[in-house]
Amino acid sequence: MRRIHAGNALSAFGLGFTVPYLYVYVAQVRGLGAMTAGLVLTVFAVAALIVLPFAGRAIVRRGPRPVLLAALVTAALGSLSLGLADGSATVLLSAAALGAGQAVMQPALATMIVDCSPSQTRSRAFATQFFLQNLGLGVGGLIGGHLVDASRVSSFTLLFSLEAAVFLLLAALMSTVRIPHAPCVADAAATAGRSARSSWRQLLGNRAMVQLCVLGFVLFFACYGQFESGLSAFGVEAAGISPSTLGTALAANTLMIVVAQFAVLRFVERRRRSRVIASVGVIWAVAWGAAAYAGLGHGSQAMATAAFVSTYALFGLGEAMLSPTLAPLVADLAPDGMAGQYNSAFALVKQLALAVGPAVGGPLAASLPGPYVLTFLAFSLGITALALRLGRGLTVAQDHPWSARSRIVARGGAAAEPVAADA
Repeated sequence: MRRIHAGNALSAFGLGFTVPYLYVYVAQVRGLGAMTAGLVLTVFAVAALIVLPFAGRAIVRRGPRPVLLAALVTAALGSLSLGLADGSATVLLSAAALGAGQAVMQPALATMIVDCSPSQTRSRAFATQFFLQNLGLGVGGLIGGHLVDASRVSSFTLLFSLEAAVFLLLAALMSTVRIPHAPCVADAAATAGRSARSSWRQLLGNRAMVQLCVLGFVLFFACYGQFESGLSAFGVEAAGISPSTLGTALAANTLMIVVAQFAVLRFVERRRRSRVIASVGVIWAVAWGAAAYAGLGHGSQAMATAAFVSTYALFGLGEAMLSPTLAPLVADLAPDGMAGQYNSAFALVKQLALAVGPAVGGPLAASLPGPYVLTFLAFSLGITALALRLGRGLTVAQDHPWSARSRIVARGGAAAEPVAADA
């Protein structure tokens, strides 16, 4: 598990190393223009949407480790070729390889965590994963920012080469991990053939999982999908926030996650998961209220700035509460041997929300700031309603595993792994 967590930190470090600078690199450093740079970001997202449905099936049939190693090698090749590319076609192909590889890493690593942790420690394991991911993103972005120089192509070539080296180092580290419950082809030939035909039908037949996917889409659409598009546009256009203050707000979000993650863990893991998610919707509604005050209120600029930074900090608090809640719930909803399929499906939902969110939020925030804030405040309250509805369809072991374990221990037995059941 320590090696898997180190892998999560390294993968996030590699992502933070280059992704913030892709637009500048393609449009300005390589001189390919804003349209090509926009296409690169689009290809990055589309490649992830294409490969994720197949990644889940591959994880089920082959186990998460071989899939992760293939994704790491693909991402390393994409990163290295992107640093050397000087034409539009090469840049787009390289971005597709890098985007596809990075998209597959997360469900593969999440499945490895599921296979290496019992339900008793799973919330803590995923909280640690989220903490290390944010730390890796922050450190990677900080180091990358000091290495790049828009006047020198060689600085970006070095950046992408170092990212490729990080992915290859991670591949070497992950090749030493032995997964205790990973399925193998020899033992699961029958289930592999069945999953190829009906795994998606089985997943869509799990009502609780479908409800969780709908809830997840709204969560990611209303929060992550707005960070660097709609909310930032609203801050600049309506609240008069400077670009440097946007950086401060993002730093406040990361700092809140780092500080609050383990402080809220003990509180979160003892309570019903559906109610934790519902409370996140309320917290985010307050965050959007703070954003409304920043952009539509009549206070001073200092008060508007403080309110806007508080918006990002409140989003971070909600994220810290979700990290030990959502991923373990996906794992507990998955039938035996299907964790990879379910993790990939949920990652696909997240990727869709991240693709749609900026496309909707950015133009709306720039042109209609008032309706923009009210719309996403309503989405946050919708999260609360959807979470409470989901809770009614979950078993006690799925929604409140702490209570289920306590009952088992009180009867004198060992805490058993909860059995996922279709709801």
